[in-house]
Amino acid sequence: MIAAITLTACGDNGPSVRAFDVAPYVHKGHVANCDAFKAQADAQAVLRADALDPNELDRDGDGIACPSLPKPTDKKPVHRDFMTDKDGAPVVAPAKPPPK
Repeated sequence: MIAAITLTACGDNGPSVRAFDVAPYVHKGHVANCDAFKAQADAQAVLRADALDPNELDRDGDGIACPSLPKPTDKKPVHRDFMTDKDGAPVVAPAKPPPK
């Protein structure tokens, strides 16, 4: 079960809370790109829920999804501790050295 991620933004008038349902975007393969989101924080919530990033929301691998999308934003990078091949696709199994 995938729960909605709640994003909190602090302002002068106290925190405002908005929920974004990531369920339609995670663990389904490539189903969306940056154009599918109204705000950067929504894309970041999807990246946070699935750091393997099958939707390719973090093309440069810096942990920030769709940085050019409008506010609200969530610029806290997602830790993505896995290897990638030359085109940025995740490598799920480590490369084995050639036999001697």
